[in-house]
Amino acid sequence: MSRIGKSIITIPAGVTVTESNGVVTVKGPKGELTQTLTEGITLEQKDGELTVNRPSESKQHRALHGLYRALINNMVQGTAEGWTKKLELVGVGYRATHSGQKLDLALGFSHSIVMELPNEVKVDTLTEKGKNPIITLTSHDKQLIGMIAAKIRSFRKPEPYKGKGVRFVGEIVRRKAGKSA
Repeated sequence: MSRIGKSIITIPAGVTVTESNGVVTVKGPKGELTQTLTEGITLEQKDGELTVNRPSESKQHRALHGLYRALINNMVQGTAEGWTKKLELVGVGYRATHSGQKLDLALGFSHSIVMELPNEVKVDTLTEKGKNPIITLTSHDKQLIGMIAAKIRSFRKPEPYKGKGVRFVGEIVRRKAGKSA
């Protein structure tokens, strides 16, 4: 069996998981998420624990077993605690400001980039003197927050010679030597 698929999901207090007609709905204090299941994948819930079961040992069902277990676990964790991604702007003159759901980025282009964020994502920008600006994204949906963080990073990916660009906090950028005299 799949190691990921057969592991049990513990449901914290305040989170409810329901399944009807192949759609899983997870409600918690942070929000509500839904996921459609492939035909055959079933959920078994007892004593605050959830197990994902597959109908057969076919390659397709084995692959989907671990996938749906991971997706449902991410939904449970997101609605209970939430997810956070932090991005760091490395470069001279790189700035980030926000007003409401609009994120304004100055990344060395002739114009600033204004990005409208969905209501499910909360944004916060931190600028301290002598340190790189940091963008903090918070949401209950892991897929959505990852997609938005990747989109922000794609505006100016870290380059290998000087290390300038938008990167995740803690991300290591491999540096190249450049020209030798």
